[in-house]
Amino acid sequence: MGRIAIYPGTFDPLTNGHLDVIRRGLSLFDTLIVAVACNERKQPLFDVGERVAMIERATRGMKGVRVDRFDGLLVGYARRQRAAALIRGLRAVSDFEYELQMALMNRKLNPKVEAIFLMPSQQYTYLNSSVVKEIARMGGPVKDLVPPFVAAMLKRKLG
Repeated sequence: MGRIAIYPGTFDPLTNGHLDVIRRGLSLFDTLIVAVACNERKQPLFDVGERVAMIERATRGMKGVRVDRFDGLLVGYARRQRAAALIRGLRAVSDFEYELQMALMNRKLNPKVEAIFLMPSQQYTYLNSSVVKEIARMGGPVKDLVPPFVAAMLKRKLG
């Protein structure tokens, strides 16, 4: 089975920055589970099924990647999956404070799961799903920010 890591997130939508973190995480672990949060309180643009399908399509052919959905506490999900680590991407110092708080709480709840912070490639440090959705809403180009099929899905969803 090998060492398992989980890369959790909303992925609404999946960006090229997410794919960069997936590739980096996969180079460190035998299995990387991309775990899509079912948190509807965030009012996602895409439903969880669409987000899972998006990631499955983008990661097709990446050996060791699994895509799943989860609800509830991430550390409970990690325990059930026998994961050794949780991977989070850090783009800027502003991400660090929140991610540190979450990592420390997760460690308190499940000390067997490590937090791994990965820096994205330089061209993705500014990129996040909220920015992508805002650009798409305003009719701007997102082709360099997301996989081409995600750009088409955004266009269909937002008109």
